[in-house]
Amino acid sequence: MLIVLPLSSAASPQPSHICQSNQSAPNFLVVGGGGAPSFNEIALEKNVLFFQRTLQFMGYDSKQVASIFFANGNDGQASIRYINEQGRQQFKRSNIPHLKGATTFSNLERYFQQLAQQKNPKTSFLYFTGHGGLNEQDLDNNSFYLWNKQQLSVKQFSQMLDKISPKTPIVAMMAQCFSGSFANFIYEGGDPKRPVALQTRCGFFATIKSLPSVGCTPEVNEADYRDYSSSFFAGLSGRDRTGKAVSSADYNKDGRVAYAEAHAFAKVDEKSIDLPISTSEAWLQNKFSSTQQKIILSQPISQILQTARPEQSYVVNSLVNRFELDKQKPVLQSLNSINSQKIQTDEQQADLKRLEMELINIAVEKQIRTSRNQKDINTLERLVKCESGSWKK
Repeated sequence: MLIVLPLSSAASPQPSHICQSNQSAPNFLVVGGGGAPSFNEIALEKNVLFFQRTLQFMGYDSKQVASIFFANGNDGQASIRYINEQGRQQFKRSNIPHLKGATTFSNLERYFQQLAQQKNPKTSFLYFTGHGGLNEQDLDNNSFYLWNKQQLSVKQFSQMLDKISPKTPIVAMMAQCFSGSFANFIYEGGDPKRPVALQTRCGFFATIKSLPSVGCTPEVNEADYRDYSSSFFAGLSGRDRTGKAVSSADYNKDGRVAYAEAHAFAKVDEKSIDLPISTSEAWLQNKFSSTQQKIILSQPISQILQTARPEQSYVVNSLVNRFELDKQKPVLQSLNSINSQKIQTDEQQADLKRLEMELINIAVEKQIRTSRNQKDINTLERLVKCESGSWKK
């Protein structure tokens, strides 16, 4: 099982005590690493170590509740690529203690088989930090890399989950290129043409299914990391990866930070080209046409915001303020009026796309909720409820 690392840095806070019991804790699964030493960057290892620190800060005894599979596991091979102080590429062994093994198909299949046999099912939280594979023939069935350059597709992953009890909710946070494709794991067999699975599933992904993501770097300075998982876990715990406190992501003021709130925090905090997306947001994107999109974007921002949830309002208002937009004007008019000096970088272009996506999500969610399609309403409610979960009980 995964063991907590000693926190040697003064910037890394120690919890006053372990406040969460093992009985109430989710099952935490971490899967990470590249598929070979040539693309098994040190940032991936540091992501796992940050996850461990996050668990500890939030009061969990991670050696009791978490399992971890990383790259080549325990074979002793120096497989992690990094850039040394002289700017040269080197390789080192993993510093992650108590690995359960390598990131292989058989190890993951065995883990989920054991999960299926649990007598008292409870939520399982999966964190994947690694590389994604693009399926050009079917973007709905992309993959992520296992060790030895093997790949696990959306459908293969979903078929593993299909064998687990419907009473075991699954929450995933996946930070790899083309990761949005894994939003399809809400369907039986990972196939969007099939029904939504009986098992409750939801997830959060670094970017949409057609785009690469950032974060896989051989550079060693964590203070320079600007990626989705860094921001997501900072929002969830209230501490960034250097141990510094961040603004609370408890946007609805209920005393806990939900996964959806951490996701919203990341959309504003992460300075990159990523376009983060959740399962409910990916599902909503399939519910509108280009014509409907034009109608939505012809409405004033303030009008769309009337039905926004607190975390959605946070994203919109933060990005509106960043570009000094007039919320009383229609979306497209506001976007077209932005001074070109404010959109000179790819990151600024991504911010505008995030704003557009958030406004469309809010508007389409309203359309679903006010429709008479009870099946769609129930699916939306189920996804939103799952995404509103948290580590804090």
